[in-house]
Amino acid sequence: MIDQKFIDFIKQHHVLTLASAAGSQPYCCNCFYAYDEERGIFIVKTHEDTRHTQEITQNPRVSASIVLETEEIGKIQGLQFTGEAVFYDGDALHNATKTYLKRFPYAIMTMGKILVIEPDYMKLTDNRFGFGKKLIWDKANK
Repeated sequence: MIDQKFIDFIKQHHVLTLASAAGSQPYCCNCFYAYDEERGIFIVKTHEDTRHTQEITQNPRVSASIVLETEEIGKIQGLQFTGEAVFYDGDALHNATKTYLKRFPYAIMTMGKILVIEPDYMKLTDNRFGFGKKLIWDKANK
C-alpha cells in the first residue's frame, strides 16, 4: 500500500521529468501526467517519433521525478521513482486514456500514444516533516 503522503504530493502536481536510456546515452523530457490512484500508475501521452519513446521501446526501464519549485529550504518537496514504461492495449489502454483525458481534456485534439509508467520504487523528500525527511515505497518490500 502506498502511503497517502505520496498520493497527496503526486496529485498536487501535473508535470514529471521522465528519464530514459538506450545504450550509453541517458535522456530526459518533461511530460504532463495523470495518476491513477487505484492502479498506482502514472499516465503520459507521447508521440512515436520522440527520442524517449524510441528509447523506451529498446529499454522500458525508466526513472522520473516530480518537484515543488521553492527557494525555501523548509518547503522542499520532491518525488523520485523508477519503474517500467508500458504501452497498454485493450481495456487497460481504454482505462488509462480515459484517466488521462479526464485530467487533460484538450489532449484529445493531439495525436500520440498513451504511455503508462508502473512504478516499483518511490522516494518522497518532504522537509515539512523534518529536514531531509524521506519516505520510501518499494514494491518488492510492500
